[in-house]
Amino acid sequence: MILTERYFSGCLHRLRRSGVMRRFHLFLALGLVAGLMQAQDWSRFRGPNGTGIAQDSGYPVVFGRGRNQLWRTPVRPGKSSPVLSDSHVFLTAAEEGRLYTQCFDRDTGQLVWERSIAQPRQELANKLNHEAAITPVTDGQAVYAFFKDFGLVAYSSEGAQLWESPLGPFTNLMGVGASPILVEDDVVVVVDQFTGSFVAAFARQTGEMRWKADRVEGESWSTPVLHEGRIATSGHGQFGLHDAVTGRRVGTHMPLAPASVASPALSADILYTFGYGLGNSGDSASASLKALERRDRDGDGRLTPDEYGDKPIENYLARNVGNRDGVVTADEYEVFMKSAQGINALVALRITQDGAEELWRQEGNFNFVIPSPLAYEDVIYVVRNGGILTTYDAASGAELKVARLTGALGGYSASPVAAEGRIWFGSEEGNVAVVRAGRDWEVAQVNELGEGIFATPALSGGVIYLRTEDALYALRNTE
Repeated sequence: MILTERYFSGCLHRLRRSGVMRRFHLFLALGLVAGLMQAQDWSRFRGPNGTGIAQDSGYPVVFGRGRNQLWRTPVRPGKSSPVLSDSHVFLTAAEEGRLYTQCFDRDTGQLVWERSIAQPRQELANKLNHEAAITPVTDGQAVYAFFKDFGLVAYSSEGAQLWESPLGPFTNLMGVGASPILVEDDVVVVVDQFTGSFVAAFARQTGEMRWKADRVEGESWSTPVLHEGRIATSGHGQFGLHDAVTGRRVGTHMPLAPASVASPALSADILYTFGYGLGNSGDSASASLKALERRDRDGDGRLTPDEYGDKPIENYLARNVGNRDGVVTADEYEVFMKSAQGINALVALRITQDGAEELWRQEGNFNFVIPSPLAYEDVIYVVRNGGILTTYDAASGAELKVARLTGALGGYSASPVAAEGRIWFGSEEGNVAVVRAGRDWEVAQVNELGEGIFATPALSGGVIYLRTEDALYALRNTE
């Protein structure tokens, strides 16, 4: 046989179609990521594989408007977090019926370009879940944005629209919220909703759907991480593993909390995740009846649109539960109550070949905690509203310390980030507490920006890229 270039090309094509070549590239890519993690690899939500940790140094402890400020640039409304390429900072925004993707120069903060698409719908969502709350992802050559009111759209680093893939509408009471991630040649999205949950992969170059796998999880908002060629998810009541090449479900672990808002933190093989539920009282029928009676003005045992108005839970039930006739009954309330029952717990799982092994759990007050946990130097950090910071021993789950971030109280939506033994916590009131990490952590500095913070900062090369309600900051030591 004469081995020609055409012969080799045919073999490679067959390998690609079989998934063998893609799997080989995937493991090679993941191995390189694990071995060559760079500080500038803040290309997705919470940086390198969602850890929230930068490996370099030089980040400012003291900063503010005009102090240790490299630049400040006004931005359109949005709550997505900044992601970085070598030269650019990317954000999404929404304004006046348009969904924006913005690109800024990393050195100067100058707006390089912005592109927008029409917002075709406005889905039900919690007020904290802005039209542009989902963080984009970049491979340095392009940026991929996901909007709950549209779907996926991709732009080149020069601002040319490469493709779009409309998705939805979605059946999620608070609005879908998981950010896209990159897996080899694909953009992967997890959509957990009341009905029809799925995980899907789209080709980076074309937007073509490579695969789509159904999920049994209900509503969740957690962004996945990667572990040894698999997509690890923390969802409604359970942990899930999907093969990253085919999407096939390869592992499950139960039970977790029903409301998984925070994204998991992965350290080596250990995944830390928490969520909350309404407990396990089992008395969902009477609770449902009481909920209905609060709004039932005419006492007919059901709620009509003029009675529930713009209330999100009732609108959601009227559209998605029971006969979907726009009227809410006690039975339909009970469906929601049952789905929300479950534990409040922080859980540590060792990821295995076919699922996960539970190492420990801490059941406690995790109600309505939005920021993701941070696993840093053998300690787990969880911040909740009021500026209450609780730490746990990563190995045993033992509670180490509970105290307030004095000077930075209030609400918390942004997830903490860490580098060189310090952790940055940004509050909804616009204060940033800098904490010396450790089992007996302490607040080293509180910086007041006076602009609400809902987005998670990005760390790279000694610079903190921080989005507020009004602006995008680049903060570094200049004094």
